[in-house]
Amino acid sequence: MSSAMWPELPIVQAPMAGGPSTPELAAAVSDAGGLGFLAAGYKTVEAMRADIAATRRLTSRPFGMNLFMPSLDDIDPAAVAAYRDRLAPEAERLGVPVGVPSARDDAFDAKITDLLADPPPFVSFTFGCPGDGVIRAFQERGTVVIVTVTTAGEARRASAADALCVQGSEAGGHRGSFADTVDEPVPLRRLLRDVRAVTAQPLIAAGGLATASGVAEILDLGAVAAQIGTAFVRCPESGASPVHKAALADPRFTSTAMTRAFSGRPARGLVNRFLTEHSAHAPAAYPDVHYVTAPLRKASAAQGDPEGVNLWAGESYRSATETPAAQLVTHLAGRPFGAAPPQPPA
Repeated sequence: MSSAMWPELPIVQAPMAGGPSTPELAAAVSDAGGLGFLAAGYKTVEAMRADIAATRRLTSRPFGMNLFMPSLDDIDPAAVAAYRDRLAPEAERLGVPVGVPSARDDAFDAKITDLLADPPPFVSFTFGCPGDGVIRAFQERGTVVIVTVTTAGEARRASAADALCVQGSEAGGHRGSFADTVDEPVPLRRLLRDVRAVTAQPLIAAGGLATASGVAEILDLGAVAAQIGTAFVRCPESGASPVHKAALADPRFTSTAMTRAFSGRPARGLVNRFLTEHSAHAPAAYPDVHYVTAPLRKASAAQGDPEGVNLWAGESYRSATETPAAQLVTHLAGRPFGAAPPQPPA
């Protein structure tokens, strides 16, 4: 990985699909000396390219784009249909139809083609690892390739990548990077040790990190940077819904849990009514369940009801504040805010 590409401060803003990641957030993080990320998940190729163009207008510093690998999950259509039936009363109450499963590849091939024609400095992959040919193609364009892993076995299979994002069980959002992953969720600090035992690649640590002391600890454990997600959700530059931002500070939400209720794949979120009532009945069917629940989640957010929304959150969600992103980066890196900003790479 080129040292000229790597940010001065060891803070990576997690790519958060579905709204939180914006050009404004990515640019603010990169300008502060960290590494900002955009999220291509659930977006069209055109929307992805527009985000890249907007970020380039806002900053001259390196930033990244994250892609979802196509789902290889073995789906049971009958189980998905049964879950749709279960959610019919929710939909009727909200005045919207239950969603219908749609394309399962997130336009992956088209996004790869578009990015290779004009790539950002960093590209990362979630829900699996692309083939070595795709990785080499980006590397030949000078792009740093990062793959998200949640087990040591996944790390072995991502050996062609330039770096690994090691995501512990404390993280908000999804896990299960590879279709055949069956391992129990592993806490971040143990996972760092396990992954370091099988690879010499640079490791970016993710999962429940929201304080300067937490960042310093994982750097001492051998990570080159900390990837932070939930702590950025309430920043003014975040595109998260007002409902999501408010819930992170709402005293009625006292814990997080893993659930398939909203998307069909395990993800950590604040425990609300929807999660409690439907988690036990949701099939392992991603992204089919995502499409099924999408209209319900959108309607709940529009009505200001946090009990029906996927409130993705890491275990340290109470540390999330409305601090501007640049100030948060310098705080997490243990650098006084207002210090001379890092200079752009030559």
